[in-house]
Amino acid sequence: MIEVFERIRVPRPQGGRPRTRPDHLSGDKAYSSRRNRRYLRRRQIKHTIPEPKDQRAHRKRRGSRGGRPAGFDNEIYKRRNEVERTINRLKTFRAVATRYDKRAYVFHGTVTVASISL
Repeated sequence: MIEVFERIRVPRPQGGRPRTRPDHLSGDKAYSSRRNRRYLRRRQIKHTIPEPKDQRAHRKRRGSRGGRPAGFDNEIYKRRNEVERTINRLKTFRAVATRYDKRAYVFHGTVTVASISL
């Protein structure tokens, strides 16, 4: 996950240095590790990642040394599901799902055509 954020470059419409941080990140339980959360906090990226039951139980078992619960906004997490369903609809197109295209710009065009047809 860390390497992904190092490559983010979102150009600004009026010019200037490109943005390198997203406004907010939503992830599933697989990304709830302490290392990922620490990295996001250090980069000041707001995040919504649910805590798995076993991690929650371990934290509670540790008592006051377990730290405070991770913040979780249920409404923001519901929006993540919408994005995931949209991506799954795009994957019904075989060329998008299997990524036949070698070049990134060609793949981008394939995804654009699939989006338009949806």
